[in-house]
Amino acid sequence: MAQGRVNAAKFIARLLPEPHERDLGGEPAHELLATAHADICCPPSGHRIGWTDVYASANLLPLPLKADLFLDFRGERRPLPDHLTVEQRARAEEAGRKAVWIRRETHQRGL
Repeated sequence: MAQGRVNAAKFIARLLPEPHERDLGGEPAHELLATAHADICCPPSGHRIGWTDVYASANLLPLPLKADLFLDFRGERRPLPDHLTVEQRARAEEAGRKAVWIRRETHQRGL
């Protein structure tokens, strides 16, 4: 018997338990990482998927998974694209630093 597809998004909790969520940066960290991810994915020349859709899809993720958007498999920051403005580049660099810290903290806490 064939199994139907299940949308996993409704089973992924965006927020970690309260003490961990607060310690990792809470809502400001969610916003920073989602905004920087959308900036990176959507060049000014246009993209098939709109900026707000990219932001919304990244914003669904919990902080450890958002951090992984900026890191390679070794936990190091990925290079930034050339299309970023000065403001976007500064935000993306801050998000990259935050992502490295979040990954390190989540591994230390066993999350």
